Amino acid sequence: MITDEDEIKRLGRLYPIILSDYNPAWQEIYAAEKKHIEDVLGAGNIAGITHIGSTSIKGMTAKPTTDILIEVRDGLEDDRIIATLTGIGYGYDPQPQNPPPHMMFMKGYGEEGFEGQAYHIHVRYEGDWDELYFREYLSMHPEAAEEYADLKHRLKESYEFNREAYTKGKTEFVRITMKKAREEIKKIPL
Repeated sequence: MITDEDEIKRLGRLYPIILSDYNPAWQEIYAAEKKHIEDVLGAGNIAGITHIGSTSIKGMTAKPTTDILIEVRDGLEDDRIIATLTGIGYGYDPQPQNPPPHMMFMKGYGEEGFEGQAYHIHVRYEGDWDELYFREYLSMHPEAAEEYADLKHRLKESYEFNREAYTKGKTEFVRITMKKAREEIKKIPL
């Protein structure tokens, strides 16, 4: 998390919060990037690869950033993951607060602002990840998805140029929704 106020302002001007109505093309964008990742990382090294985040939820208002969860097999070395994904244009964002291989990679962020499609890749070992439950719960509960979309619009009005504050503003909703999702959904459908 970035804490330097000048850096938050600089990044906020370069990469403001943009919200878009649902776009069916988001599924195709994900599918193409998934195939690209499988081709370069090796499908045998991947235990699972899943479209997560708001662009994965039909009808959902979203930042037009494609979030992808990659669950890697135990034998895949961190250095190989980093070299492979940076080799196809992703920037590596170390996550020292989370043990490896919890890594974050981003693409679509240039020195002058957004450059084409933005992607966030979350790399982890195979597991039972909250993001999957959150996605499924909002897909199953349109009223919760609408409440989340309303919250995002309100936060954008207040924090269009402060991604950190925008994200922090969603935390309580996500926490409460995750609790409901974990209680209701016993196993994520594949």
